[in-house]
Amino acid sequence: MTAKGQGRTAFAYLAPALLILGGLLAYPIYQLVLISLYDYGQEQVSGGAPLEFLGLGNYQKLLGDQQFWGVFGQTVAFAAVCVVGTLLVGAFLAILATRVRTWVRMTLFLAALGAWSTPAVAGSTIWLFLFDANFGFVNEVLGIQGFSWTFDKWTAFGLVAAQVIWCSFPFVMVTLFAGIKAIPGEVLEAAALDGASAFRTAWSVTLPLLKPIILVVTIQSIIWDFKVFTQIYVMTNGGGIAGRNLVLNVYAYQQAFAASEYGLGATIGVVMTVLLLGITMFYLRALRRSGEVL
Repeated sequence: MTAKGQGRTAFAYLAPALLILGGLLAYPIYQLVLISLYDYGQEQVSGGAPLEFLGLGNYQKLLGDQQFWGVFGQTVAFAAVCVVGTLLVGAFLAILATRVRTWVRMTLFLAALGAWSTPAVAGSTIWLFLFDANFGFVNEVLGIQGFSWTFDKWTAFGLVAAQVIWCSFPFVMVTLFAGIKAIPGEVLEAAALDGASAFRTAWSVTLPLLKPIILVVTIQSIIWDFKVFTQIYVMTNGGGIAGRNLVLNVYAYQQAFAASEYGLGATIGVVMTVLLLGITMFYLRALRRSGEVL
């Protein structure tokens, strides 16, 4: 069978799944874009007022809103901290896992996978309990009874970022560990025979070989952390005092459901979708370059 024929056969097998995914994804996105083009509030939902077509009016309003740009900047900064923290913790533990005994490594993996599998709501609630101002274990250990970790803007962001890193690093750790173990031993032995130190081997041999994997886990972490909702909403009680801990997902939720500005909330959703699609396309290109089969 020719390559063209194989491609048609593969497409025929995938067609039913593609149709289902198209219906589940394309229609909601279409509705999201459609709502973003209208003045769609509580009156329109209840039928008390007719729909008013605004075209790009919601987008102009959103892009001209200083609060949106402030929340956007906070989202980018928050996601950057989470991504860097996740990569550092995951990489450190992946290297550690290659240097410890089997039972220690298995214990580490089980603990990490436990954090990874914990639902976001449950994990966020546990962290709030641990850092409670009056009864929290952390305040008890540090001797700072009465200190609220969620009152100040920056300590609240730091606490949420720590929780996001805690539930995200296992993916990076397991992926990098698999990449390290896949490096041929002959390559590392050759570097040792050439007189390379451990640091030189890690920098000049191991890191370049892991570069495609590092790129993939980085982009994947960016996608996850950019759209964080549950941790911020639960741990800061909906975005913090006066909305000072808002990120884009929570901001969209507030506009759509708290303020009943469904059109504006949908507009934020469209903007986030476009941004994440751009990151996803970059992610797919990174997969191709790393030799993964798409």
